[in-house]
Amino acid sequence: MLVSTLTLGAACVSNPRPRVGVEYAMRRPPAERVEVIPAAPGSGYVWVKGHWGWRQNDYEWIAGHWAMPDRGFRDWVPGEWRHDRYGWFYVEGHWR
Repeated sequence: MLVSTLTLGAACVSNPRPRVGVEYAMRRPPAERVEVIPAAPGSGYVWVKGHWGWRQNDYEWIAGHWAMPDRGFRDWVPGEWRHDRYGWFYVEGHWR
């Protein structure tokens, strides 16, 4: 689903409370690491790149890996760190 920047910005301003079920980090995540991508284990696998996860009040690198797409999907949309007035939060990646 595509959401315009204007709509997204308005949603952030009108939301007086933190997002439900979201764990916030109070500082920006570190820069992404450069990963050496090994050969795919077989045909049809898709590379899911690594990312910083928030664990026990600090960032921890979660290494990338090869994955077989869920049935009916073929592209991986990477997760991303976003920021609102309560801090930084991670939006998980998903199959498309």
